[in-house]
Amino acid sequence: MYSGYRYPPQIISHAVWLYYRFTLSFRDIEELLAARGISVSYETIRNWCLKFGQKYCHSLRKSRGQLGDTWYLDEVFIKINGVQYYLWRAVDQDGDELDILVQKRRDKRAARRFFKKLLKGQQTVPLKIITDKLKSYSAAKRGLMPGIEHSTRQYENNRCELSHQPTRCQERQMRRFKSQHHAQRFLSCHGVINNLFRLGRHLMKACHYRILPGRAFAEWERASCIQNSV
Repeated sequence: MYSGYRYPPQIISHAVWLYYRFTLSFRDIEELLAARGISVSYETIRNWCLKFGQKYCHSLRKSRGQLGDTWYLDEVFIKINGVQYYLWRAVDQDGDELDILVQKRRDKRAARRFFKKLLKGQQTVPLKIITDKLKSYSAAKRGLMPGIEHSTRQYENNRCELSHQPTRCQERQMRRFKSQHHAQRFLSCHGVINNLFRLGRHLMKACHYRILPGRAFAEWERASCIQNSV
């Protein structure tokens, strides 16, 4: 996978991780690497992220298994080149992102497309879905998941609504996304990598928390094939 690249896999993997894990620009990462004596241009880092980001995340998705059985769904608008799009997002009861989809509309057809993507990616149906009162969800659910419990109670969907906050931070850092494809590509990777490293410190004892970061980095190394490349 790294054949022909001048830099070692560890540096490439670390640069890609920094970009998708934190609110950093390519120039920020260039400076961070320079502080460690690694001279690499921001354009090279951009090419690494384009080439390897999706590959790493595809490997992480394959190994993560099934996530939660209660799905929280929400949509939020994002501006791309002055045009309004909608970012559809689903998270489970633990706050882990299931999937995202950037679309121009939020009608029944758009909701069906998002449900189909979710069902294909999770390879299972949920026990319950929780949404806001947008009628597109109910209309799409009747055709695809008619027997699934569906709740639209006020405030119950706050878990998914809050999950949009990191997206807003990234959007400001990037001075908005450049295209629908750019937003879809970046945010799909961003969610997978944050699932891996978002450990929920407040939910566990300190002794358990000390173990989990090491496991997360080991999984990242496996996905980025570092151990097989050195």
